[in-house]
Amino acid sequence: MRSAGKDKSVVVIGAGLGGMSAAIMLARKDFKVTLLEKNQHVGGKLNQLQVAGFSFDLGPSIFTLPQFFRPVFEGDGKRLEDYIRLQRLDPQWRNFFEDGMVLDLWEDAEMMRTELARFGPHVYDEYAEFLAYSRRQYEIVENGYLNEGLDTFRQFLRFYGWRDARDLDYMRSMSGSIYKRISNRYLRDVFEYFIKYVGSSAMESPAFMNLMPNIQMEYGLWYVAGGLYELARAYRRRLEETGVDVRLGHEVVQIERIGQRVIGVQAKDATGAMVAIKADYVVSNMEVIPAMKKLLGAPAGVMKKLKRFGPACSGIVVHLGLDRVYPQLAHHNFFYSKDLHRHFRRVFRNKQLPDDPTLYVVAPTRTDRTQAPEGCDNIKILPHIPPIDEQNPYTREDYVALKEVCIDKLERMGLKDLRKHIVVEDFWTPLDIEARYASNRGSIYGVICDRTRNFAFKAPKQSTEFSNLFFVGGSVNPGAGMPMVALSGQHVARMIAKQAEAEA
Repeated sequence: MRSAGKDKSVVVIGAGLGGMSAAIMLARKDFKVTLLEKNQHVGGKLNQLQVAGFSFDLGPSIFTLPQFFRPVFEGDGKRLEDYIRLQRLDPQWRNFFEDGMVLDLWEDAEMMRTELARFGPHVYDEYAEFLAYSRRQYEIVENGYLNEGLDTFRQFLRFYGWRDARDLDYMRSMSGSIYKRISNRYLRDVFEYFIKYVGSSAMESPAFMNLMPNIQMEYGLWYVAGGLYELARAYRRRLEETGVDVRLGHEVVQIERIGQRVIGVQAKDATGAMVAIKADYVVSNMEVIPAMKKLLGAPAGVMKKLKRFGPACSGIVVHLGLDRVYPQLAHHNFFYSKDLHRHFRRVFRNKQLPDDPTLYVVAPTRTDRTQAPEGCDNIKILPHIPPIDEQNPYTREDYVALKEVCIDKLERMGLKDLRKHIVVEDFWTPLDIEARYASNRGSIYGVICDRTRNFAFKAPKQSTEFSNLFFVGGSVNPGAGMPMVALSGQHVARMIAKQAEAEA
């Protein structure tokens, strides 16, 4: 039987997880795949810095839903475990509050029951009931949106119908449904901040996004031994095994088209020379809005239609190598704003830098001592902040001032004399993120999740202007996070194969 990809070529723009997933799956279907990456490494935001004995994961720090990666690595007698070694983390998070409360979030139900016992017996009951609700939301979304790769509200209704979707909690906000079910103020903050996975506000996101706790509790929270960048190295091996032509240092500057079809790309190689590559299909791992604007020169009318797919939040990212260890930290930690709703309003509604940020702090040496020299610590600090305002942007000095606010907060909340123990520092601003990864206004998480603007839908994976142009990554459905962008690449590979069969 003739393969769908036989004699068909694909150019993939960008070696993020979405682009690499699409490239691998298409190569396995016998497409001739060329993968172009402007940087000198694969992985996109999954990046690494090694200095003075410290190893920093510059991008993602949490691995979830390993089953979504298996199709990329399995087949030919291979398993995911042949490429990476996963370590399950429990407690999953440690949560620090301004009043001195410290609360661990455990996957183990009995450990969590013990953790919550200090608040009274009803609190664990509410917690367990909330997780049952979260599981139901996840099951509904997984059944169609994730498994089938649904892209539009019309497809959503066609698949589910009104009756089958009635258990989906879409009338309230994520915060509203949490407050309805949870009375403990600490647990409220913990569950609301699961929205970190998509860089949005729990006050603006639809309630079915409360599916996210189920992802951790049912399928685990994992660490990739040796650091998350080992996943990028695993992808590179798989690209080589499947015969993908990987060209690093190649920046695509234009997608060429004739009529309603794209015909290839123009790229600039590491020497500055222009290279033209023809293709039957083009897959962009560059986000939809920057790609349409920069690579296709889309007119104002097209760009206006994309406005509802505006950027999720950005962040400053601070990597610190310390000459001591702070034993109170777990692998993953959150230091909460005193008033989380005020924080959401300030960052997401008012587009201001936070004055009391909620901080995500990663200390991978709790699991992997190889990430820092003996007796030292390695931590990442990440507060969510607005994306770049093109009309009135913050300056680098503004971001440096916010960094000092973050360190002040950590010192106040228990990391005594943190500044005095810094021996290595690496600092990223939204300006750096935009320049390095061509993300929309420095967004870390692709498209904003907003119940009134887009009902949490991201942009479609197939271009509405060009029938053979496709998009992968956090700006398209199913959205941000490593498992979701990997899934987007798999869906796009399936869509292209189907189109190729129809056109054969």
